[in-house]
Amino acid sequence: MDSEAVKKYTKCLNFAAIKHSTQRRKDKEKTPYINHPIGVANILANEGDVIDLNVLMAAILHDTVEDTDCSFEEIEEHFGKDIKSIVQEVTDDKNLPKMERKKLQIEHAKTASPNAKLVKLADKLYNLRDLQRAIPEGWTKERASEYFIWAKKVIDNCRGTNKKLEDKLDDIFRSQNIME
Repeated sequence: MDSEAVKKYTKCLNFAAIKHSTQRRKDKEKTPYINHPIGVANILANEGDVIDLNVLMAAILHDTVEDTDCSFEEIEEHFGKDIKSIVQEVTDDKNLPKMERKKLQIEHAKTASPNAKLVKLADKLYNLRDLQRAIPEGWTKERASEYFIWAKKVIDNCRGTNKKLEDKLDDIFRSQNIME
Protein backbone atom coordinates (compact mmCIF):
# COMPACT_ATOMS: atom_id res chain seq x y z
CA MET A 1 0.00 0.00 0.00
CA ASP A 2 1.44 3.36 -0.94
CA SER A 3 1.67 6.31 1.42
CA GLU A 4 -1.36 8.09 -0.08
CA ALA A 5 -3.50 5.00 0.47
CA VAL A 6 -2.34 4.76 4.09
CA LYS A 7 -3.18 8.44 4.62
CA LYS A 8 -6.63 8.02 3.07
CA TYR A 9 -7.38 4.90 5.15
CA THR A 10 -6.22 6.59 8.35
CA LYS A 11 -8.30 9.68 7.51
CA CYS A 12 -11.30 7.38 7.10
CA LEU A 13 -10.73 5.76 10.50
CA ASN A 14 -10.41 9.16 12.13
CA PHE A 15 -13.51 10.50 10.34
CA ALA A 16 -15.63 7.54 11.49
CA ALA A 17 -14.26 7.77 15.05
CA ILE A 18 -15.24 11.43 15.26
CA LYS A 19 -18.70 10.79 13.79
CA HIS A 20 -19.41 7.89 16.17
CA SER A 21 -17.60 9.38 19.21
CA THR A 22 -20.65 9.69 21.46
CA GLN A 23 -22.31 6.41 20.50
CA ARG A 24 -22.23 3.12 22.37
CA ARG A 25 -23.32 -0.40 21.47
CA LYS A 26 -26.32 -1.85 23.31
CA ASP A 27 -24.28 -4.51 25.11
CA LYS A 28 -23.92 -4.61 28.87
CA GLU A 29 -20.43 -3.10 28.64
CA LYS A 30 -21.63 -0.16 26.48
CA THR A 31 -18.81 -0.84 24.02
CA PRO A 32 -17.79 2.23 21.99
CA TYR A 33 -19.75 2.09 18.73
CA ILE A 34 -16.65 2.69 16.60
CA ASN A 35 -15.53 -0.85 17.49
CA HIS A 36 -18.30 -2.12 15.21
CA PRO A 37 -17.31 -0.51 11.87
CA ILE A 38 -13.63 -1.16 12.55
CA GLY A 39 -14.53 -4.76 13.39
CA VAL A 40 -16.47 -5.09 10.13
CA ALA A 41 -13.43 -3.91 8.16
CA ASN A 42 -11.24 -6.29 10.17
CA ILE A 43 -13.51 -9.22 9.31
CA LEU A 44 -13.30 -8.32 5.63
CA ALA A 45 -9.51 -8.03 5.60
CA ASN A 46 -8.49 -10.80 7.97
CA GLU A 47 -11.24 -13.38 7.55
CA GLY A 48 -12.54 -12.66 4.07
CA ASP A 49 -9.16 -11.79 2.51
CA VAL A 50 -10.64 -8.58 1.08
CA ILE A 51 -7.89 -6.05 0.37
CA ASP A 52 -9.84 -3.58 -1.79
CA LEU A 53 -9.29 -0.26 -0.01
CA ASN A 54 -12.64 1.14 -1.18
CA VAL A 55 -14.50 -1.82 0.33
CA LEU A 56 -12.57 -1.58 3.61
CA MET A 57 -13.20 2.16 3.86
CA ALA A 58 -16.88 1.71 3.02
CA ALA A 59 -17.06 -0.84 5.84
CA ILE A 60 -15.62 1.71 8.25
CA LEU A 61 -18.13 4.31 7.04
CA HIS A 62 -21.13 1.99 6.56
CA ASP A 63 -23.18 3.36 9.49
CA THR A 64 -22.13 7.01 9.43
CA VAL A 65 -25.01 8.33 7.33
CA GLU A 66 -27.56 6.05 8.98
CA ASP A 67 -26.53 6.77 12.57
CA THR A 68 -24.83 10.19 12.66
CA ASP A 69 -25.14 13.67 11.18
CA CYS A 70 -23.03 12.63 8.18
CA SER A 71 -24.36 12.98 4.63
CA PHE A 72 -23.60 11.07 1.46
CA GLU A 73 -22.26 14.31 0.01
CA GLU A 74 -19.80 14.58 2.89
CA ILE A 75 -18.58 11.03 2.28
CA GLU A 76 -18.14 11.75 -1.42
CA GLU A 77 -16.31 15.00 -0.68
CA HIS A 78 -13.80 13.29 1.62
CA PHE A 79 -13.55 9.80 0.12
CA GLY A 80 -14.91 9.84 -3.43
CA LYS A 81 -17.85 8.58 -5.44
CA ASP A 82 -16.96 4.88 -5.31
CA ILE A 83 -16.91 4.71 -1.52
CA LYS A 84 -20.03 6.88 -1.30
CA SER A 85 -21.80 4.50 -3.67
CA ILE A 86 -21.01 1.43 -1.53
CA VAL A 87 -22.07 3.22 1.65
CA GLN A 88 -25.27 4.35 -0.04
CA GLU A 89 -26.13 0.77 -0.99
CA VAL A 90 -25.84 -0.50 2.58
CA THR A 91 -27.54 2.44 4.31
CA ASP A 92 -31.11 2.07 5.56
CA ASP A 93 -33.56 4.94 5.20
CA LYS A 94 -34.32 5.79 8.85
CA ASN A 95 -37.46 7.65 7.73
CA LEU A 96 -39.10 4.30 6.98
CA PRO A 97 -40.66 2.08 9.66
CA LYS A 98 -38.32 -0.56 11.08
CA MET A 99 -40.15 -3.53 9.53
CA GLU A 100 -40.11 -1.87 6.10
CA ARG A 101 -36.35 -1.26 6.43
CA LYS A 102 -35.78 -4.91 7.34
CA LYS A 103 -37.86 -6.08 4.36
CA LEU A 104 -35.97 -3.74 2.02
CA GLN A 105 -32.60 -5.04 3.27
CA ILE A 106 -33.63 -8.54 2.20
CA GLU A 107 -34.81 -7.30 -1.21
CA HIS A 108 -31.88 -4.95 -1.88
CA ALA A 109 -29.33 -7.64 -1.03
CA LYS A 110 -30.32 -9.50 -4.23
CA THR A 111 -29.32 -6.64 -6.52
CA ALA A 112 -26.53 -5.02 -4.49
CA SER A 113 -23.09 -4.66 -6.02
CA PRO A 114 -20.49 -7.27 -5.04
CA ASN A 115 -18.70 -4.64 -2.93
CA ALA A 116 -21.87 -3.75 -1.02
CA LYS A 117 -22.56 -7.46 -0.50
CA LEU A 118 -19.10 -7.86 1.04
CA VAL A 119 -19.82 -5.09 3.55
CA LYS A 120 -23.24 -6.62 4.27
CA LEU A 121 -21.75 -10.09 4.88
CA ALA A 122 -19.13 -8.77 7.30
CA ASP A 123 -21.63 -6.49 9.05
CA LYS A 124 -24.04 -9.36 9.67
CA LEU A 125 -21.19 -11.64 10.78
CA TYR A 126 -20.06 -9.05 13.33
CA ASN A 127 -23.61 -8.48 14.60
CA LEU A 128 -24.45 -12.18 14.85
CA ARG A 129 -21.27 -12.90 16.78
CA ASP A 130 -22.20 -10.06 19.12
CA LEU A 131 -25.66 -11.58 19.59
CA GLN A 132 -24.13 -14.96 20.35
CA ARG A 133 -21.94 -13.33 22.98
CA ALA A 134 -24.72 -11.36 24.68
CA ILE A 135 -28.26 -10.23 23.99
CA PRO A 136 -28.40 -6.41 23.82
CA GLU A 137 -30.02 -4.52 26.66
CA GLY A 138 -33.74 -4.23 26.07
CA TRP A 139 -33.87 -7.27 23.78
CA THR A 140 -35.69 -10.52 24.54
CA LYS A 141 -34.41 -13.96 23.50
CA GLU A 142 -37.27 -14.03 21.00
CA ARG A 143 -36.11 -10.77 19.38
CA ALA A 144 -32.55 -12.10 19.15
CA SER A 145 -33.83 -15.31 17.55
CA GLU A 146 -35.86 -13.29 15.04
CA TYR A 147 -32.72 -11.30 14.19
CA PHE A 148 -30.85 -14.51 13.33
CA ILE A 149 -33.71 -15.65 11.06
CA TRP A 150 -33.94 -12.25 9.35
CA ALA A 151 -30.14 -12.02 8.94
CA LYS A 152 -30.11 -15.40 7.20
CA LYS A 153 -32.63 -14.09 4.65
CA VAL A 154 -30.38 -11.11 3.95
CA ILE A 155 -27.29 -13.32 3.69
CA ASP A 156 -29.03 -15.81 1.41
CA ASN A 157 -29.43 -12.94 -1.07
CA CYS A 158 -25.70 -12.13 -0.85
CA ARG A 159 -24.48 -15.64 -1.60
CA GLY A 160 -21.75 -16.19 -4.14
CA THR A 161 -19.81 -13.16 -2.95
CA ASN A 162 -17.21 -14.49 -0.47
CA LYS A 163 -17.19 -18.19 0.43
CA LYS A 164 -15.03 -17.73 3.52
CA LEU A 165 -17.44 -15.24 5.09
CA GLU A 166 -20.49 -17.19 3.95
CA ASP A 167 -19.10 -20.38 5.55
CA LYS A 168 -18.56 -18.55 8.85
CA LEU A 169 -22.11 -17.22 8.70
CA ASP A 170 -23.43 -20.72 7.93
CA ASP A 171 -21.62 -22.03 11.01
CA ILE A 172 -23.51 -19.47 13.09
CA PHE A 173 -26.84 -20.29 11.43
CA ARG A 174 -26.24 -24.02 12.06
CA SER A 175 -25.48 -23.31 15.71
CA GLN A 176 -28.86 -21.53 15.92
CA ASN A 177 -30.64 -24.37 14.06
CA ILE A 178 -31.85 -22.12 11.26
CA MET A 179 -30.30 -23.75 8.21
CA GLU A 180 -32.73 -24.69 5.46
